[in-house]
Amino acid sequence: MDPRRYRTVAEPTVARVEDRRSVFECWLRRADDEAAARAVVEEARATYWDARHHCSAFVLGPDRSVTRSSDDGEPAGTAGMPMLEVLLGSGLSDVVAVVTRWFGGTLLGTGGLVRAYSQAVREAVAAAPVRVRELRRRVRLQVGHAEAGRVEHELRALGVHVADVGYGAEVDLDLAVPVGREGELRATLARLSGGRAEPVWGEEVWVDVDPPA
Repeated sequence: MDPRRYRTVAEPTVARVEDRRSVFECWLRRADDEAAARAVVEEARATYWDARHHCSAFVLGPDRSVTRSSDDGEPAGTAGMPMLEVLLGSGLSDVVAVVTRWFGGTLLGTGGLVRAYSQAVREAVAAAPVRVRELRRRVRLQVGHAEAGRVEHELRALGVHVADVGYGAEVDLDLAVPVGREGELRATLARLSGGRAEPVWGEEVWVDVDPPA
């Protein structure tokens, strides 16, 4: 796994499965921290107040080091952990899954519960659009108006994220260059500006980039 890139969900996704009249609805959402993940659980609990269980699992961080799961009253090991295993197997991070269950009147047994909760998350993961996050270094750059368009075009072709453009006496570019490609940026700027454009290097940040093809 590239420590400078990871995948997350691009937008909220819902999937629903049924087993012997019990309904399992999965909310799959992006969550940038533990508080955001727990807020999704509470939102599901408030939205579907009539449901018996709101089981959850989440994986957080670029290195996927934060993991949590909850059976929320289901028999131990039948809901939260199977859900978490699906998330871990998906390769996604900064993601939370909440499966709300409405009891259909027939006991499913431990095996049935594991299958239903896993399947609800698996279907949500399969349906979810994916967004890649990449570690970038912030860069501030000033260039003349005459060369700004060409510079911006070539920087985008290099894979540099142009976060903002400001216009004054000169054009101010707020950039995010992939970590490890700073040398390419220096060489490109030297070629385009004859050495006049001097980048000001900033902190490393995680940036949403285009999803994989």
